[in-house]
Amino acid sequence: MAWALLVLGGCFEVGFTTCLRFVEGFRNLPWTLGFLASVGLSMTLLEVAARSIPMGTAYAVWGGIGALGTVIVGMIWFGEPVTPVRLLLILGLVGCIAGLRLASH
Repeated sequence: MAWALLVLGGCFEVGFTTCLRFVEGFRNLPWTLGFLASVGLSMTLLEVAARSIPMGTAYAVWGGIGALGTVIVGMIWFGEPVTPVRLLLILGLVGCIAGLRLASH
């Protein structure tokens, strides 16, 4: 259960980084509220997951999921470059996240 909560928390991290693009100095209220809700949920889920998963592992996986998701959102919705090198690095990041999960036992 802790791992599922950690993955969900990583997804909310993607939500807050995506919202952050649109907050306009925190003057755009709907996006600011989305940002604040996503940050709160993401951090809460990280904290709950870290009760069962070592903090270093939990934080690295949470941050990796957030980074991975944010890069993918950037490429799909914001026109960031999709190059072979970026795709290879994304695969490396996925491998590292999976490796941390496997090594945590």
